[in-house]
Amino acid sequence: MKSLKKIKKILFYLLILLILSIVLFPFYLMVTTALKTSAGSVAYPPEIFPKAITFQHFIDVLNPEIYPFLRYFWNSTQIAFATATLAVIIGGMGGYSLAKLEFFGKKYIQESTLVVYMFSGILLVVPLFRIISGIGLNDNKMAVVITCLVSTMPATLFMLSSYFTTIPTSIEESAMIDGLNRLQVIFRIVLPLSIPAVMSVFVYVFMIAWNDFLFSFTFLSSPENMTLSVGLRQLFNSKDYVWGRMMAGSFLTAIPVIIMFSLVEKFITGGLTSGSIKG
Repeated sequence: MKSLKKIKKILFYLLILLILSIVLFPFYLMVTTALKTSAGSVAYPPEIFPKAITFQHFIDVLNPEIYPFLRYFWNSTQIAFATATLAVIIGGMGGYSLAKLEFFGKKYIQESTLVVYMFSGILLVVPLFRIISGIGLNDNKMAVVITCLVSTMPATLFMLSSYFTTIPTSIEESAMIDGLNRLQVIFRIVLPLSIPAVMSVFVYVFMIAWNDFLFSFTFLSSPENMTLSVGLRQLFNSKDYVWGRMMAGSFLTAIPVIIMFSLVEKFITGGLTSGSIKG
């Protein structure tokens, strides 16, 4: 019996190792290609392990005369940070309403918040484009903020409202007795007590907005407003494209999200777990 359990345990870890290898292999290829020489990146048969390592591709990507990485990086940071911040504020108030208040149609709103995910982003582009054009936000970073906010709000409302239901109502009643109004209760009591859920929402929305290509490509046209996800196309479309530069740019684009997720991973896990149990 013990030997059978041991064999099952070994097979389980081998399966996990296999899955991790499959998932991480593309990332490994991206990093190694970024570190290879131009000749090594197109060598045949392919070099699984780089024979020579160079950081020239990273230097080229960070050179404004070759590729305006820092400008695209700043645009992506502005859009992602603004979208995530607004998602927490608006989603916090909406989630609180669904979790704590009683009003006509609440049940139907709760049940229909995730309906938007029945439609892919490409189906929403045309109506969103007409709306954005109508309010004069073409080639404006705020257009991407609004569209990313619309696409992530259902999940934001679901996660925050699920977590807010775990907060005892007596705490809010005590705060209101002390003189706080409903809005102050949300921002001074409920949101600070919901840090795991708030961090989960912030990082989730930040990643969606940071990696967004469809809306950024649709609503931004000038090079001054382009984000990294759209700007990377320049490296792929140039006549003298270099695989090393493309992989270096992709790697640098992924770093902020990896760092952010690593720093707040415990909050995200706690928020999602609590929300799923209560929801």
